[in-house]
Amino acid sequence: MKILCLDSATESATAAILDEDKLLGEITFNYKKQHSTIMMPMIDSLLKNTDLSIDDIDGFVVSKGPGSFTGLRIGMATIKGLAQPTEKPFISISTLDALANNLFFTGGIICPIMDALRGNVYTNFYRFNGDMLISMEESQILSLEDLIQKLKNYNEPIYFVGDGTYKFKQVLLDNLSNVFFAPAHLNVVKASSLGVLGMKLLKSGTKEDIFTSAPTYLRPSQAEREYEEKMRNSNG
Repeated sequence: MKILCLDSATESATAAILDEDKLLGEITFNYKKQHSTIMMPMIDSLLKNTDLSIDDIDGFVVSKGPGSFTGLRIGMATIKGLAQPTEKPFISISTLDALANNLFFTGGIICPIMDALRGNVYTNFYRFNGDMLISMEESQILSLEDLIQKLKNYNEPIYFVGDGTYKFKQVLLDNLSNVFFAPAHLNVVKASSLGVLGMKLLKSGTKEDIFTSAPTYLRPSQAEREYEEKMRNSNG
């Protein structure tokens, strides 16, 4: 089974093609948000340089969030636009799952953190059981203070990964013990890591409905928040 994988949930944009247990190609950019202009050229380049056409792809995998509202919509629309005319299945995977899977076989607690602005992070807690990634909670948005308090309940090593580490590393070091941080090249979502998780689901026959599948935002958009604030002020 050959699958095309795509992530555009954060500042980075990444695409990959996997064939069973082999990575055929992967492209990652982590420079500004240019997803709408670079995503299709990335896919075209991957197909061209692996001597494949879109008809050779058996399924698609995309990150469903949390992350950038615009980025998630671009990624989801791109994959749906490829899946529908080819009539191939697609699956969406949590961005946090993909980040955690970057630290394959790590012992202890894996805690991906993505900057959610205003002192908040998108996060979840994971551990590996053999080669199986286990989600310990649900994807959530937490203040940094609440995250630290929750992690203090675990008496084992904690491994942080994700773009939130750049912003919050010192605070986490000051308030938690026995913590470790992923190297820079693992702090971005890897389309290949996303694909490994998606491949298992697609091979089991799992697929999503192209009309009902939607990103997971975890919070209202800025426009929605501004509208709610406006309504509260007008009612006050």
